[in-house]
Order: sequence, then structure tokens, then C-alpha cells
Amino acid sequence: MDAIKLENVCKQYPAFSLDSVTFSVPMGSVMGLIGENGAGKSTTIRLILHMLRPDSGTITVFGKQDTPDFEHIGVVFDENCFPGTLSAQDAGRILGASYRTWSESVYQGYLERFDLPKKKPIKTYSRGMRMKLSIAAALSHDSHLLILDEPTSGLDPVVRDEILDIFYDFMQDENHAILISSHITSDLEKICDYITMMHKGKVYLSEEKDVLLSKYVIVHCDEKTLDALPPEAVQCVHRRQFEIRALVERDAIPSGLPVDPVTLDELLLFAAKEE
Repeated sequence: MDAIKLENVCKQYPAFSLDSVTFSVPMGSVMGLIGENGAGKSTTIRLILHMLRPDSGTITVFGKQDTPDFEHIGVVFDENCFPGTLSAQDAGRILGASYRTWSESVYQGYLERFDLPKKKPIKTYSRGMRMKLSIAAALSHDSHLLILDEPTSGLDPVVRDEILDIFYDFMQDENHAILISSHITSDLEKICDYITMMHKGKVYLSEEKDVLLSKYVIVHCDEKTLDALPPEAVQCVHRRQFEIRALVERDAIPSGLPVDPVTLDELLLFAAKEE
């Protein structure tokens, strides 16, 4: 079963629109959602969470189209969602009254694991501490699905690595799934099974990460070499004053032609500058 499935989802605004967004997040997997600022990632997440209504198309979560079962969905946004005057202890009491599945012992365990002060105002926390608090809350009410919007943005590499370890632990259960949006593609390359790339409100590609990174290579060439490549294998071309860079299917590369491996960052750049 798919944890999340979107089919031809559209949302129109005066200056922006989502156009026929289609992808799915299988149970037992981590899907990375990438794209430039304004590509539609956060809008898509808000549609999944019923914070917005689509103009057309269908969205199912755990196989249902009605309001998602938030008892089993942990949500983390890139900004702190708790009033700064509250303490972690206060936040736990409020959340405990909000979720039937809330586990105070699990929550307290995460506060101790993250070394978070329980009685200090949250406004005194660093950004990394606030993010850890949001993750602790998301994991303390029997969540089977995590929806994460830029959870590691602005954090130092040590804290980011610690948070990724938490997600690894969460995914040890095959009945769990994660949808994570991030600009830090190196984090996604570590943890994701699938990648969905959005560009100007559309799904540019959606593929298994390992297949995606092995399917394409970057060719540095001149016009003559580019013209000799099979046109259907050339996905994108960037022309500079003294260089041509092309994103090409690996299987179409002639023997002996030097190539560079592709990264998620490179795919984003090719999408943003596509001819």
C-alpha cells in the first residue's frame, strides 16, 4: 500500500499553479521532494495535509481520500510551531491532551536523548534544539508517516547527521514511511529510496534514487559530439561560452567518451536551466 498517493493534483493561484502533480510514497520507503524555491513543494505538502484544497485530482493518505488520520502522521515544518514562552514540558502536556495515541514516556525519552531542557522557554532554544523538539513531538504519538518540510535547513552538519540517524531508526519498521522536502540534497542522497523533483509546479521526474543516479551522466563536449549522440537520450543541454554540458542517458554514451556522474544538485541545476 502507498502511504501517500497523488494523482493529477492541480491548484491554481494568480501567479503560480500546480499542474497535474502525480507521485506516490510506498510504505516502507523514504521519498525526497526536491526543487528550486517556488517549485511547489510546500504547496504540495499543505495539500496532502488538507491545509489547502486541490482544484482537481485526488490525494490519498493510507488509502483514504478524506481527512488524514493525524494520530498517525508526524509533521515537522522548517519553523518552530510552538509558542516561545512555553517549555518542552508545557508542550508535552498540550500535545498529550490533543492526541489519543500520545506517549509521554516516549516524548520524555526523546527530550533526554536530545538533551533538551524541559523547563526552559522554547524561545531560548537554538534552531537545532527547536527542530529536535518538533521531531520529538512528531515521533511521540504512534506516527506511521512523517511529513517533513526542510527539517535540516540551517543546521550544522553534526546536528543534521544526528537527525538523519533518528529517521533511519524510524524506518526500521517497514510499516513506516517518510516524505521529506529539502534543499540539502546530500542529506537526501543518504536516506532516500525515491526522489520526486518538482519544477515550476510540475513533477519533472519521480524515480528510485539509485536508478536515477545511475541512469544519467554528464557529458562535456562540443557541438559535433553532441550532434552525434542519440537525440532521445539527451535530456538537457547547457551551453556556455566555451563548453557544452549535456545530461545524457548512460547507456547511450559511446565507448571512450569521458563522463561525470550525476548528483541530485546537478539534476536540479539542469531542470532549472533546461533549454
